[in-house]
Amino acid sequence: MIRFQLDLGALEDYPTSRLPGFTDRLLDLLPSLQEHGCCYREPGGFVRRLQDGTWLGHVTEHVALELQNLAGGRVTYGKTRSVKGRPGVYNVLYTYREERLGLIAGVVALRLVNHLLPPELQGVTGLELLLPPGVSRLDLDTPFDFPGELEELRRLTRSFTLGPTTDSIVREAERRGIPHLRLDDHSLVQLGYGRYQQRVRASITGRTSHIATTTASDKDLTKQLLDRAGLPVPKGVVVRSAEDAVAAARRLRGPVVTKPLDGNHGRGVTLNLTADEDVRRGFEEARRHSREVVVEQYYPGNDHRILVIGGEVVAAAERVPAHVVGDGARTVTELVEEVNRDPRRGNGHENVMTRIVINDHVLTCLARAGHTPASVPAPDEVVFLCDTANLSTGGTAIDRTAVIHPDNATIARRAAQVIGLDVAGIDLITADITRSVHETGGGIVEVNAAPGFRMHLQPSEGEPRNVAGPVLDMLFPKDTPCRMPIIAITGTNGKSTTSRMVAHILRHAGKRVGLTTSNGVYINGERILDGDTTGPKSARVVLSDPTVEVAVLETARGGILREGLGFDRCDVGAVLNIQPDHLGLNGIETVEDLAWVKSLVVEVVTDNGTSVLNADDPLTLRMRRKAGGQVTLFSMRGASDCSADVQAHIDAGGTAVVREPTLLGDELVLYRDRQRRAILRTRDIPATLGGYAQVNVQNALAAVAMTVAQGVDLPVIRSALSTFTTSFEQSPGRLNLYDGHPFRVLLDYAHNPSGMEHLRDLLPHLRPPRGRVIGVMGVAGDRRDEDIRRMGTLAAEAFDILIVREDEYRRGRPAGEGARLVTQGALEAGHDPEQMTTILSEPEAVEHALQLARPGDLVVLLATEVEHSWAQVRDFDSSGLAPLPDLPASSATGAGA
Repeated sequence: MIRFQLDLGALEDYPTSRLPGFTDRLLDLLPSLQEHGCCYREPGGFVRRLQDGTWLGHVTEHVALELQNLAGGRVTYGKTRSVKGRPGVYNVLYTYREERLGLIAGVVALRLVNHLLPPELQGVTGLELLLPPGVSRLDLDTPFDFPGELEELRRLTRSFTLGPTTDSIVREAERRGIPHLRLDDHSLVQLGYGRYQQRVRASITGRTSHIATTTASDKDLTKQLLDRAGLPVPKGVVVRSAEDAVAAARRLRGPVVTKPLDGNHGRGVTLNLTADEDVRRGFEEARRHSREVVVEQYYPGNDHRILVIGGEVVAAAERVPAHVVGDGARTVTELVEEVNRDPRRGNGHENVMTRIVINDHVLTCLARAGHTPASVPAPDEVVFLCDTANLSTGGTAIDRTAVIHPDNATIARRAAQVIGLDVAGIDLITADITRSVHETGGGIVEVNAAPGFRMHLQPSEGEPRNVAGPVLDMLFPKDTPCRMPIIAITGTNGKSTTSRMVAHILRHAGKRVGLTTSNGVYINGERILDGDTTGPKSARVVLSDPTVEVAVLETARGGILREGLGFDRCDVGAVLNIQPDHLGLNGIETVEDLAWVKSLVVEVVTDNGTSVLNADDPLTLRMRRKAGGQVTLFSMRGASDCSADVQAHIDAGGTAVVREPTLLGDELVLYRDRQRRAILRTRDIPATLGGYAQVNVQNALAAVAMTVAQGVDLPVIRSALSTFTTSFEQSPGRLNLYDGHPFRVLLDYAHNPSGMEHLRDLLPHLRPPRGRVIGVMGVAGDRRDEDIRRMGTLAAEAFDILIVREDEYRRGRPAGEGARLVTQGALEAGHDPEQMTTILSEPEAVEHALQLARPGDLVVLLATEVEHSWAQVRDFDSSGLAPLPDLPASSATGAGA
């Protein structure tokens, strides 16, 4: 869906019932709006809303939908809702089949509604940002020209929407629950995910042989192979001059056909030529499309297209050339205009049939029949306008699937096999398709790779055939998977580490994993993209990779709000926690709003999947009411002190992963089917830094829950977690310790109060004796003032020396404002101002901290550019400092140990 916010301003006081003539003018421009049911769910429902009075945001929604329909988009669903606490502001949402068309339809809808308002109320403009790059722009400041802008939409529809063949395959895939991704602006579509994917472009599939395709494009070679296989084909030769064409026609002794050697769509084909001059003319027509021309025997009879998919005949159609039927009163031109008024006809391949265009070829055909466009044919006289029966030239199709003779079906099936095509259109000329061609005469005149499905999907006469179904039967035979497991992980804190833990476990289980994180996209452990890759586009990178067996997708709030999810459903969805972060952005004002956004991840879990929820977080636990699949809980509280909700879940045989204290230390425990199974001690997971990094204990609980849901055996999970560390290589920017200097460095990404509280609690266990804790920190400028000050308060509790920095991207705040708020919070918490300094540049702040450090100190870098900061730490020259004093046992854990 597309969403935009519309601020009506003064128009909030003007529902449609208070705008004289507005409804009538709108319906004059868009009479098809009368078919919209709206809340009444019957034609005329929306008109009733207009007459009773509805607001202009709602009107814009319906207009945007109808504009897409008029352009050929076929969409129906939309919603308009007021924005809480902002009178007159509305979220307008509506569906689209092609995003760029949907966006432009929204702009045209706004212009149209604005155009219909009284002059003193006009002014709905300024949404140019909706238009995507590379799309022809509609100037918002120009006078409104509805026919012109609608035609622009139709032009874009022809340019960007899938053709009828590809669209039929995609729609059939949707009906079967097979996911699809569009890979270009044309018709290349991926069906299925990861290693199970197949690709199609129109009726060319990923299995279509290139040799077969090039063979089919060479008409002479095709005919030779079919003749060698004993199939009926016309005699003929390939020529390069008009005189050679005439000589060939004389040798063939009868009417001939001239056509390009490698043409398509009937272009350059001329039929039933007898006179030398006609043959020359036919040669020149074919020569316009190919250097070499085929002259072959002409078969009288009807033109049939037989569709063969996967070695089986699935449809047959009789094709009738474009024609008109005289009435004794109207000219040929007028009769063509009448035929073109059929709503089923459109330009190109956009509709069931194509409009007839009077071009040079049509003029030639008319002349042969003794007519011109100004001629008035006799009543019931059939005037053919084209030699060929292609739909692209205005022909029509009659379904003959049910009556094709078995011999003819066998001939078509064998022809496809001889050429080697998995999807083939066999052109068979015969007087009667219900009788064997061996009896009636005729034969195969062409074998087509990438045959169009339009004539079979919606024939002019006869029963439509679902020819897309056999394509999917061939690509995805029964019991063949089309999806790989998708594990989607969201929450406020811990997403990246947990995602990496899950991927690490799955790789130990022998799976080839695609992983998205805030640090990049990884395929089987190799980073292929860097940066923050937690949105839908990054997810699609993994889903499109043909080698991936399982996808682990860190799924952030921003991507969900901006574009939704990059997948339709997932096998495991996990919500780790909900904390007050990123509030005040994109309409998310409260933690309840944030929980509502993140709950989408568990709402789309499949019926056979698993929703993993943090039972210690009330907002997360509440999501079980709408979570899909089975629910698995994880908790830092074991069976002896767990909440009533967790105990009830365990007692009912549900799955839960909890931390429980034992005489040998805390351990992770799995409860399932009322059985208790110990996994491993928390201190045996290196990422927990001896069990002190409680946040990674919690992350490990979630990772166990997700991988158990995927059927990974506990010994594999145990082995994998025991090798997962906080090294920069395994988990960049997450509790990375460096012990290569006389002082210790900790690099982390704690960026909100909740994460900072966990870090504050961990630091006493990492701090060397008698050393100072030097902290470098900053807060993103898009956080609320109170959140930034709270980070300063926590920094005062955690650091002896505080260096305040800022992100280079300040997100709308002036330079120094974020640092000032951090400093304010630290001072209010009692931090010594003499032990505090502000250096806005992150690299300079990091360098200052490293220069300030002495043996026995702990330098904590809360970095945004984690790779650059890690390189600074690694490359820092500390050779002039004394050796590091003896450290407690916990210091031997982590990177650099």
